[in-house]
Amino acid sequence: MSLTGWTCRDECKYECMWLTVGLYVQEGYRVPQFHGKWPFSRFLFFQEPASAFASFLNGLANFVMLTRYKASVPPSSPMYHTCIAFAWVSLNAWFWSTLFHTRETDVTEKMDYFCASTVILHSIYLCCVRTLGLKHPAFANAFGGFLILFLACHVSYLTLVRFDYGYNMAANVAIGLLNLFWWLGWCIRNQQRLPYVRKCVVVVLLLQGLALLELLDFPPLFWIFDAHAIWHISTIPVNVLFYSFLRDDSLYLLKANSGVLKID
Repeated sequence: MSLTGWTCRDECKYECMWLTVGLYVQEGYRVPQFHGKWPFSRFLFFQEPASAFASFLNGLANFVMLTRYKASVPPSSPMYHTCIAFAWVSLNAWFWSTLFHTRETDVTEKMDYFCASTVILHSIYLCCVRTLGLKHPAFANAFGGFLILFLACHVSYLTLVRFDYGYNMAANVAIGLLNLFWWLGWCIRNQQRLPYVRKCVVVVLLLQGLALLELLDFPPLFWIFDAHAIWHISTIPVNVLFYSFLRDDSLYLLKANSGVLKID
Protein backbone atom coordinates (compact mmCIF):
# COMPACT_ATOMS: atom_id res chain seq x y z
CA MET A 1 0.00 0.00 0.00
CA SER A 2 2.77 2.43 0.89
CA LEU A 3 4.73 1.62 -2.26
CA THR A 4 1.75 2.58 -4.40
CA GLY A 5 1.27 5.87 -2.55
CA TRP A 6 -1.62 5.12 -0.21
CA THR A 7 -1.51 7.28 2.92
CA CYS A 8 -3.44 7.22 6.20
CA ARG A 9 -5.53 10.11 4.87
CA ASP A 10 -6.34 8.14 1.70
CA GLU A 11 -7.30 5.12 3.79
CA CYS A 12 -9.60 7.30 5.89
CA LYS A 13 -11.27 8.67 2.75
CA TYR A 14 -11.75 5.12 1.43
CA GLU A 15 -13.36 3.86 4.66
CA CYS A 16 -15.57 6.95 4.94
CA MET A 17 -16.65 6.52 1.32
CA TRP A 18 -17.98 3.03 2.00
CA LEU A 19 -19.64 4.16 5.24
CA THR A 20 -21.46 6.84 3.21
CA VAL A 21 -22.42 4.35 0.47
CA GLY A 22 -23.82 2.00 3.10
CA LEU A 23 -25.98 4.76 4.60
CA TYR A 24 -27.28 5.84 1.19
CA VAL A 25 -28.20 2.27 0.19
CA GLN A 26 -29.73 1.56 3.61
CA GLU A 27 -32.04 4.57 3.29
CA GLY A 28 -33.06 3.66 -0.27
CA TYR A 29 -31.09 6.37 -2.10
CA ARG A 30 -29.07 5.94 -5.29
CA VAL A 31 -25.38 5.09 -4.94
CA PRO A 32 -23.52 8.45 -4.86
CA GLN A 33 -20.44 9.44 -6.81
CA PHE A 34 -17.39 10.88 -5.06
CA HIS A 35 -15.55 13.66 -6.90
CA GLY A 36 -17.29 12.53 -10.09
CA LYS A 37 -16.32 8.87 -9.70
CA TRP A 38 -18.21 5.77 -8.64
CA PRO A 39 -17.07 3.87 -5.54
CA PHE A 40 -14.90 0.85 -6.32
CA SER A 41 -14.02 -2.04 -4.07
CA ARG A 42 -10.24 -2.04 -3.75
CA PHE A 43 -8.33 -5.28 -4.20
CA LEU A 44 -4.97 -5.27 -2.41
CA PHE A 45 -3.54 -1.91 -3.60
CA PHE A 46 -5.53 -1.81 -6.87
CA GLN A 47 -7.94 1.12 -6.73
CA GLU A 48 -9.97 -0.03 -9.77
CA PRO A 49 -9.04 -3.72 -10.10
CA ALA A 50 -11.08 -4.60 -13.21
CA SER A 51 -9.86 -1.62 -15.26
CA ALA A 52 -6.28 -2.11 -14.05
CA PHE A 53 -6.26 -5.81 -14.97
CA ALA A 54 -7.96 -5.16 -18.32
CA SER A 55 -5.39 -2.45 -19.12
CA PHE A 56 -2.60 -4.90 -18.28
CA LEU A 57 -4.17 -7.53 -20.58
CA ASN A 58 -4.45 -4.97 -23.39
CA GLY A 59 -0.76 -4.18 -22.96
CA LEU A 60 0.08 -7.89 -22.90
CA ALA A 61 -1.92 -8.44 -26.11
CA ASN A 62 -0.02 -5.57 -27.74
CA PHE A 63 3.32 -7.03 -26.65
CA VAL A 64 2.50 -10.55 -27.86
CA MET A 65 1.28 -9.28 -31.23
CA LEU A 66 4.33 -6.98 -31.54
CA THR A 67 6.56 -10.02 -31.00
CA ARG A 68 4.65 -11.99 -33.65
CA TYR A 69 4.75 -9.06 -36.05
CA LYS A 70 8.54 -8.75 -35.70
CA ALA A 71 8.93 -12.50 -36.16
CA SER A 72 6.93 -12.61 -39.41
CA VAL A 73 7.66 -9.24 -41.07
CA PRO A 74 11.23 -8.36 -42.13
CA PRO A 75 12.53 -4.81 -41.48
CA SER A 76 12.74 -4.22 -45.23
CA SER A 77 8.94 -3.89 -45.42
CA PRO A 78 8.08 -0.20 -46.09
CA MET A 79 5.70 0.07 -43.09
CA TYR A 80 7.80 -1.96 -40.66
CA HIS A 81 9.34 0.85 -38.61
CA THR A 82 6.12 2.91 -38.51
CA CYS A 83 4.18 -0.12 -37.23
CA ILE A 84 6.84 -0.90 -34.63
CA ALA A 85 6.73 2.71 -33.39
CA PHE A 86 2.93 2.51 -33.16
CA ALA A 87 3.21 -0.68 -31.10
CA TRP A 88 5.56 0.95 -28.58
CA VAL A 89 3.37 4.05 -28.32
CA SER A 90 0.41 1.74 -27.60
CA LEU A 91 2.37 -0.25 -25.03
CA ASN A 92 3.33 2.96 -23.25
CA ALA A 93 -0.33 4.05 -23.17
CA TRP A 94 -1.49 0.77 -21.65
CA PHE A 95 1.32 0.93 -19.09
CA TRP A 96 0.09 4.32 -17.87
CA SER A 97 -3.53 3.17 -18.02
CA THR A 98 -2.63 0.27 -15.73
CA LEU A 99 -0.86 2.62 -13.31
CA PHE A 100 -3.73 5.11 -13.34
CA HIS A 101 -6.36 2.47 -12.50
CA THR A 102 -4.05 0.96 -9.90
CA ARG A 103 -3.54 4.27 -8.10
CA GLU A 104 -5.09 7.53 -9.22
CA THR A 105 -2.89 10.59 -8.77
CA ASP A 106 -2.56 13.84 -10.71
CA VAL A 107 0.47 12.43 -12.54
CA THR A 108 -1.04 9.04 -13.44
CA GLU A 109 -4.33 10.66 -14.52
CA LYS A 110 -2.63 13.15 -16.85
CA MET A 111 -0.28 10.53 -18.29
CA ASP A 112 -3.20 8.19 -18.95
CA TYR A 113 -5.10 10.89 -20.84
CA PHE A 114 -2.07 12.25 -22.71
CA CYS A 115 -0.87 8.79 -23.79
CA ALA A 116 -4.35 7.85 -24.98
CA SER A 117 -4.37 10.95 -27.20
CA THR A 118 -0.90 10.02 -28.45
CA VAL A 119 -2.11 6.58 -29.59
CA ILE A 120 -4.95 8.11 -31.62
CA LEU A 121 -2.61 10.67 -33.20
CA HIS A 122 -0.06 7.97 -34.04
CA SER A 123 -2.82 5.88 -35.63
CA ILE A 124 -3.65 8.90 -37.80
CA TYR A 125 0.03 9.20 -38.71
CA LEU A 126 0.15 5.46 -39.45
CA CYS A 127 -2.82 5.90 -41.78
CA CYS A 128 -1.20 8.93 -43.42
CA VAL A 129 2.01 7.02 -44.11
CA ARG A 130 0.10 4.04 -45.49
CA THR A 131 -2.26 6.02 -47.73
CA LEU A 132 -0.04 8.92 -48.85
CA GLY A 133 3.41 8.73 -47.31
CA LEU A 134 4.74 5.78 -49.29
CA LYS A 135 4.43 7.84 -52.48
CA HIS A 136 4.91 11.28 -50.90
CA PRO A 137 7.26 10.87 -47.90
CA ALA A 138 7.84 14.63 -47.59
CA PHE A 139 4.12 15.16 -46.99
CA ALA A 140 4.04 12.39 -44.37
CA ASN A 141 7.02 13.95 -42.56
CA ALA A 142 5.39 17.39 -42.57
CA PHE A 143 2.08 15.97 -41.38
CA GLY A 144 3.86 14.04 -38.64
CA GLY A 145 5.49 17.27 -37.49
CA PHE A 146 2.08 18.95 -37.40
CA LEU A 147 0.67 16.13 -35.24
CA ILE A 148 3.58 16.47 -32.80
CA LEU A 149 2.97 20.23 -32.61
CA PHE A 150 -0.74 19.64 -31.99
CA LEU A 151 0.05 17.14 -29.22
CA ALA A 152 2.50 19.58 -27.62
CA CYS A 153 -0.10 22.38 -27.63
CA HIS A 154 -2.77 20.02 -26.32
CA VAL A 155 -0.60 18.80 -23.43
CA SER A 156 0.67 22.31 -22.65
CA TYR A 157 -2.84 23.72 -22.39
CA LEU A 158 -4.07 20.94 -20.12
CA THR A 159 -0.93 21.12 -17.97
CA LEU A 160 -0.10 24.82 -17.79
CA VAL A 161 -3.49 26.53 -18.25
CA ARG A 162 -6.14 24.23 -16.79
CA PHE A 163 -7.11 20.59 -17.00
CA ASP A 164 -10.41 20.89 -18.88
CA TYR A 165 -12.12 17.48 -19.06
CA GLY A 166 -14.68 18.74 -21.57
CA TYR A 167 -12.03 20.09 -23.93
CA ASN A 168 -9.96 16.92 -23.62
CA MET A 169 -13.00 14.78 -24.47
CA ALA A 170 -13.93 17.00 -27.44
CA ALA A 171 -10.36 16.94 -28.78
CA ASN A 172 -10.16 13.14 -28.54
CA VAL A 173 -13.55 12.71 -30.21
CA ALA A 174 -12.44 15.00 -33.07
CA ILE A 175 -9.15 13.21 -33.74
CA GLY A 176 -10.88 9.86 -33.23
CA LEU A 177 -13.40 10.67 -35.96
CA LEU A 178 -10.60 11.79 -38.28
CA ASN A 179 -8.84 8.48 -37.62
CA LEU A 180 -12.08 6.56 -38.24
CA PHE A 181 -13.04 8.19 -41.54
CA TRP A 182 -9.51 8.22 -42.97
CA TRP A 183 -8.93 4.50 -42.33
CA LEU A 184 -12.48 3.64 -43.37
CA GLY A 185 -12.25 5.59 -46.62
CA TRP A 186 -8.99 3.88 -47.61
CA CYS A 187 -10.34 0.44 -46.67
CA ILE A 188 -13.54 0.86 -48.69
CA ARG A 189 -11.51 2.02 -51.68
CA ASN A 190 -9.25 -1.06 -51.53
CA GLN A 191 -11.49 -3.80 -50.13
CA GLN A 192 -12.03 -5.54 -53.48
CA ARG A 193 -8.33 -5.78 -54.29
CA LEU A 194 -7.05 -6.25 -50.74
CA PRO A 195 -9.50 -8.53 -48.89
CA TYR A 196 -7.52 -8.33 -45.61
CA VAL A 197 -8.47 -4.65 -45.17
CA ARG A 198 -11.81 -5.89 -43.89
CA LYS A 199 -9.99 -6.59 -40.63
CA CYS A 200 -9.18 -2.89 -40.40
CA VAL A 201 -12.82 -1.98 -41.13
CA VAL A 202 -13.97 -4.22 -38.28
CA VAL A 203 -11.36 -2.71 -35.95
CA VAL A 204 -12.20 0.96 -36.55
CA LEU A 205 -15.96 0.32 -36.40
CA LEU A 206 -15.64 -1.76 -33.25
CA LEU A 207 -13.48 0.85 -31.54
CA GLN A 208 -15.98 3.57 -32.38
CA GLY A 209 -18.90 1.42 -31.28
CA LEU A 210 -17.24 0.27 -28.06
CA ALA A 211 -16.39 3.88 -27.22
CA LEU A 212 -20.14 4.43 -26.78
CA LEU A 213 -19.82 2.36 -23.60
CA GLU A 214 -18.19 5.44 -22.08
CA LEU A 215 -21.56 7.21 -22.38
CA LEU A 216 -23.16 4.68 -20.05
CA ASP A 217 -23.12 5.73 -16.43
CA PHE A 218 -24.05 3.15 -13.81
CA PRO A 219 -22.70 2.06 -10.41
CA PRO A 220 -20.04 -0.67 -10.75
CA LEU A 221 -21.41 -4.21 -10.92
CA PHE A 222 -20.17 -6.06 -7.83
CA TRP A 223 -18.43 -2.71 -7.07
CA ILE A 224 -15.78 -3.65 -9.69
CA PHE A 225 -17.14 -3.52 -13.27
CA ASP A 226 -18.23 -0.12 -14.54
CA ALA A 227 -18.72 0.94 -18.18
CA HIS A 228 -15.06 2.00 -18.46
CA ALA A 229 -13.82 -1.40 -17.23
CA ILE A 230 -16.12 -3.22 -19.66
CA TRP A 231 -14.79 -1.01 -22.47
CA HIS A 232 -11.19 -1.91 -21.58
CA ILE A 233 -12.06 -5.62 -21.49
CA SER A 234 -13.79 -5.37 -24.89
CA THR A 235 -10.76 -3.83 -26.62
CA ILE A 236 -8.42 -6.77 -25.88
CA PRO A 237 -9.36 -8.86 -28.99
CA VAL A 238 -9.46 -5.68 -31.11
CA ASN A 239 -5.70 -5.28 -30.56
CA VAL A 240 -5.10 -8.78 -31.90
CA LEU A 241 -7.18 -8.14 -35.02
CA PHE A 242 -5.48 -4.82 -35.80
CA TYR A 243 -1.98 -6.31 -35.58
CA SER A 244 -3.16 -9.13 -37.83
CA PHE A 245 -4.17 -6.49 -40.38
CA LEU A 246 -0.82 -4.68 -40.01
CA ARG A 247 1.05 -7.95 -40.54
CA ASP A 248 -0.94 -8.83 -43.68
CA ASP A 249 -0.52 -5.33 -45.08
CA SER A 250 3.21 -5.19 -44.33
CA LEU A 251 3.79 -8.52 -46.08
CA TYR A 252 1.77 -7.30 -49.06
CA LEU A 253 3.87 -4.12 -49.23
CA LEU A 254 7.04 -6.20 -49.03
CA LYS A 255 6.00 -8.03 -52.20
CA ALA A 256 4.91 -4.79 -53.83
CA ASN A 257 8.24 -3.17 -52.99
CA SER A 258 10.04 -6.01 -54.73
CA GLY A 259 8.08 -5.24 -57.90
CA VAL A 260 5.80 -8.27 -57.76
CA LEU A 261 2.71 -6.21 -56.89
CA LYS A 262 1.48 -2.64 -57.20
CA ILE A 263 1.40 -0.37 -54.15
CA ASP A 264 -1.90 1.41 -53.39
